[in-house]
Amino acid sequence: MGASAAARTGSAAALCCLVLSLAYVAAQLAEWTGALGSAGGPNAASTALGIALLLTPSLLLGPAFVVTMAALHAAAPEARRVFTLAGLAFAAMYATLTGLVYVVQLTFVAPRIAAGATADIGLLLFVPYRSFLFAVDLYGYALMSAATLIAAFGLPDVPARHAANRAMVANGLLLPFLAFQMFVPQLIWIASAWGVTFPLAMILLRRLFRQMPGG
Repeated sequence: MGASAAARTGSAAALCCLVLSLAYVAAQLAEWTGALGSAGGPNAASTALGIALLLTPSLLLGPAFVVTMAALHAAAPEARRVFTLAGLAFAAMYATLTGLVYVVQLTFVAPRIAAGATADIGLLLFVPYRSFLFAVDLYGYALMSAATLIAAFGLPDVPARHAANRAMVANGLLLPFLAFQMFVPQLIWIASAWGVTFPLAMILLRRLFRQMPGG
């Protein structure tokens, strides 16, 4: 991929990540207030409506983030490409794991919740801190944080590099607060900073791509 193609692709993908992450944050705030029909708060199981509004942007975010990391790897200086390659690998792992969770929830679980027919799918219900798929989802987002943390050290040499580096590192430092939530659910209050750090990182990455030749 040439520099101009990487810049254009990365700029568009980072914008998609920004929009999708903000859509998720808005839905999550509505969910926590009980506006989507759940009991409210971070421990409540979602309704079928909540699953649809929360997980549709989340499902699309995975591929958009992988493309962003692929463009970043293509744009990275040769001497620092090991960092962006590792970031791309972690991003692909994140998108695969969370994508599986969200497809199952959207296409299999949500219709059964809506129909009140969940007696035989207990293992697949997405219940915060008390379900198999919730644990998988947390691991996926820990991998996303790892992706931004390590890729932050491979950014191309443009003026936005330092600001983007700091935002990506800040998002990466949320990794332990995501990874250990199954053991300490109260970590959600620190991990929820993702709603600021990730969109900010995507804003600054888009600026970085636009400062590259052809961006």
